[in-house]
Amino acid sequence: MQNPLISILTPFKNTGAFLEPCINSILKQTYTHWELLIIDDSSTDSSYNIVETFAKKDSRIKLLKNSGSGIIDALKLAFNNSEGELITRMDSDDVMQPNKLETLANNLLTHGKRHVAIGLVNYFSEDGIKDGYKNYETWLNKLTKTGSNYSEIYKECVIPSPCWMVYRSDLIACNAFNPNTYPEDYDLAFRFYKHHYKCIPCAEIIHNWRDYSSRASRTHVHYAENHFIDLKLNYFLELDYTPNKKLVVWGAGNKGKIIAKKLIKKDIAFDWICDNHKKIGRDIYGKILQPFSHLKTIKNPQSIITVANKDAQKEIHSYLKSIHMANKNDYFFFC
Repeated sequence: MQNPLISILTPFKNTGAFLEPCINSILKQTYTHWELLIIDDSSTDSSYNIVETFAKKDSRIKLLKNSGSGIIDALKLAFNNSEGELITRMDSDDVMQPNKLETLANNLLTHGKRHVAIGLVNYFSEDGIKDGYKNYETWLNKLTKTGSNYSEIYKECVIPSPCWMVYRSDLIACNAFNPNTYPEDYDLAFRFYKHHYKCIPCAEIIHNWRDYSSRASRTHVHYAENHFIDLKLNYFLELDYTPNKKLVVWGAGNKGKIIAKKLIKKDIAFDWICDNHKKIGRDIYGKILQPFSHLKTIKNPQSIITVANKDAQKEIHSYLKSIHMANKNDYFFFC
């Protein structure tokens, strides 16, 4: 099999406590034809010096300082200075399994261009993993095992941000990291989806994903829920919204209200339904909330479902299936 160069894009900022195990895990890869483009995004701790020590010992490690600001500018700088035919990303606080690059590269080379190689992930933490992250790991890995990641793309990011690999030409074709759209990992997943790149199933845990209290996804404003909703709704309206269908919003909780308000602002007509008897019949933002039974009166509906309760979601799935409606065509779960 071919042995193309893999470019690993890795921004870092004040992750000095984790950089040594991260870089060592890259040095221990069974696939050795790689280059690490590792970008210092204005660190104020010892991170730069730690990486510099590694870079002096191994010419495959290319250390640069971010000429802009933030993770997207750092990723752009890394990519613009890379030479690999295959591109992947690594987080500076995580740890690769020894066969990660080999597994991703072999899968990608086997399936060819317009594919995304991904792998199973394992969250780890010195303080233990919270239920939310464990549930996300379980959900994400279940999708990855069958390559059905896009089937639930409007729920959460369906491509593990530090565990994907694509051909360089495909990353360019989907205009990755342009413009500056946050959260950048979720935006990239939507770009892969938009360009119909198929996810390659994988049943191996190849990436160890570190969780800790100061991790960017826990603290940065770009990972606030409102940013996710904007991103999801904008891509839905671009890629999956069918104007000749009647749009229906399910649920009048916080997410439902945010989406309703944004649709009103965009002057997009919709009906609004919920199962909360205290809200049914009320006027919110000039829309009268209807019971779920109202759906039966709508000809050719297309639904955005913001109901978060897992048991309720199962009931909704079963109900919509019973009336011959299809996921990702007639309805989309947004949580």
